[in-house]
Formats: sequence, structure tokens, C-alpha cells
Amino acid sequence: MIDSFTQLYGVFGNPVRHSKSPLIHNFAFQYHNINAVYLAFEPAGVSKCIDAVRTLNIKGASITIPFKESLMEYLDWMDEDAAAIGAVNTIVNKEGSLLGFNTDYKAAVEPLKPFGITGKQVCILGAGGAAQAVAYGIKKEKGHLVILNRNKKKGENLAEKYNADFFPLDDKENISKIQPDILINTTPVGMHPNIAHLSFPLDYLNPDTIVMDIIYNPLKTRLLKEAQSKGCRTIDGLSMFLHQGAHQFRLWTGISPDIDLMRNIILKNGDL
Repeated sequence: MIDSFTQLYGVFGNPVRHSKSPLIHNFAFQYHNINAVYLAFEPAGVSKCIDAVRTLNIKGASITIPFKESLMEYLDWMDEDAAAIGAVNTIVNKEGSLLGFNTDYKAAVEPLKPFGITGKQVCILGAGGAAQAVAYGIKKEKGHLVILNRNKKKGENLAEKYNADFFPLDDKENISKIQPDILINTTPVGMHPNIAHLSFPLDYLNPDTIVMDIIYNPLKTRLLKEAQSKGCRTIDGLSMFLHQGAHQFRLWTGISPDIDLMRNIILKNGDL
């Protein structure tokens, strides 16, 4: 029951009303008898995120598109991984000091480990905050990176950072030659409500490619459906979402939540 002692947590992004973070975190708070509530916020700008956290004494926050990178300069401290990645997806409010972390990179590589990453050619679609984290995780696992992005400058910057190849998404000639072992979409293309959009040309998929989409709403994006129709093995975004959320909950409370229980709550109530 919400009372005057209830602690406030939330997710900040724009858009963010589709987020299932309130569902899993509120379940975890209730399951562990923690007097807290987790809400979704859509501020107009990054400075308003920080203002809200400080003014309302929000104890912890999840950060998503488009604030993961621009928010960093407003924090009081960042951990080593977040600083190296150049993006933050988690804030811990420790007695008024805002601490930044990144739980995305571990969550990104965990579902790929059974297939092997070391020595594999891994193609990342996008160059934003999520791509930064995924690239960092893949590089730590000694995968060979190829970056595809619409914005040439951002794509080249990410590729240079991780000694990767870069091609613009409209460079059909070179993209057709890549034939990656693993393809990972880190862009919002195909996310609800624009579920008919496609992040990668279908002609360049082959049955040996493992295709992962970090989008979890819908659970089966058009990219994953089309990849499955070509015989590819696919990984949906729910696994990464749950693992990064579990890491966040641990940072906020010191408790490791049951990921299987969280998954069941999403599948039962998440309308994916």
C-alpha cells in the first residue's frame, strides 16, 4: 500500500509509455515486501530528468532512449563500465548524489554466449546508447564488430572506438558482402507502434545468421519474423530486458530478483 514512506523509482525516456519496466519492478518490490513504487516518466529534455530525480528524491531510475548519452554530464559519478561505454541506463540516488551505471552490456551478451561470440563477426545496427553498450560487451567477448548506421558520423565514431568496420545502411554493395555470424538490432526501428518497419534489408539475411533484436514490444518484431522465415535462429529482446532490469534492481536494493518469475509476469500481463 502506498503511504507517506513509499519510495519512488521510475523509468525516463521519450517515448516510454510502452515500457514494461513498471510491470517487472513493481512486481519485484511487492514480492520482496519493499515499500516502493516504480512509474514511467516522459520528460521533454534530459535536464528535466535530473531535475525530477533530485526534486522528488527518486531513489533509482532506469534511463532509456533518447537520454542514455546526454544525461551523463549531469551525474555526480559514473562507474568504469558506463564511462567506457559512454552511456548510462541506471541511476542510483545515494543520499542526494546521483550515481550512473550501465547494466545493458552484460545483459546483451548473456543470451548470445551459448552460441559463441569469440572470433565471430557481429553486425550491430545502430550507434546510439544501446549500441554503445552492446559493442562494449561484444568486444569484451572478443567478437569482430561491424557497425551499420544511418548517421555516418555517429557510426564512424562508434566503429573507431572499437576498431570495427563501418558501413552506412544505404551502402547496399558492401552490406551484401558482410554475411555476419550474428546480427543485432539496437535501433527502435520496428518498436510499437511502428511494428511494420524493418531495420535491415531482408535480402542480406542467410540461414546461418543468429538474429537478435533488443526490442521487446512487440516480442516478435518484423525483423525476427522475417529472419525466422529464412531459417535463422533468433533471440528476442525480452532476455536482455529482464537481465538488465535484474541488475538494476540489485543496484537499488541489494536483492537479486528471480528472472524466471519476472519473465512469467511479462508473458502473462505484458500484452506483448
